[in-house]
Amino acid sequence: MNETTLAELAPGESGRIVKIEGRGILAQRLVDMGLYPGVAAKVVRRAPLGDPIEVDAEGALVNLRREEARFVKVKKL
Repeated sequence: MNETTLAELAPGESGRIVKIEGRGILAQRLVDMGLYPGVAAKVVRRAPLGDPIEVDAEGALVNLRREEARFVKVKKL
């Protein structure tokens, strides 16, 4: 299985979310933004210093801090 985190994908790369690591408020926030297992997510762009990351989650554009994106495990597509 070719798993990585959303934070490690380069702009233009995609992955299917397999797991949200962690619990509590951060995990719930990610789910509320539409990031949960089964969703295809593509990194659209990164800010010049690498933070934040803009992600297309099946049509919904979401901006995440790199630290938040590290909690989203994906299988590269």
